Amino acid sequence: MPESEEKKPASRRKARKQAFECLYGLIFESAVDERSLLRVFRHCPHDVAEGDDPAGQQFAWELVLGVWQNQTDIDALVVRFSKNWKLARIAKVELTILRLAVYEILKRPDIPLRVSLNEAIELAKRYGDENSRNFINGILDAIAKAVDSGEFEIQKDL
Repeated sequence: MPESEEKKPASRRKARKQAFECLYGLIFESAVDERSLLRVFRHCPHDVAEGDDPAGQQFAWELVLGVWQNQTDIDALVVRFSKNWKLARIAKVELTILRLAVYEILKRPDIPLRVSLNEAIELAKRYGDENSRNFINGILDAIAKAVDSGEFEIQKDL
């Protein structure tokens, strides 16, 4: 059997779910350096139903590492575009989803902007409450408009 049929391609949605769960866990068990972050990541649950998925694991790790490395700048943007919301007032689930999506929007040019927004809404449906989708969509839509208007260059560094 050809290798492409033997193994399904990585599911980025599952990888995002794993990245979200790991990033959410970091709220309670922080990482002081990349090595401890990797240790936390390895202990995060991941879907093994389809067997080992190195590409999915790599994508999830890239998201976790990217958000962790850029969290201060990401948080500043979330505060800026959330209009009068202090970071401490934003529910941890929503904040984690926002961090993940903002990282993707600004740092992952390989992911279309609308895909990042849609995936954030899917995470909000799964993990958030009835108000999560609208809250997240409002902030991400404002950031997306700023990106579309050229306010942010999509670069390697925030």
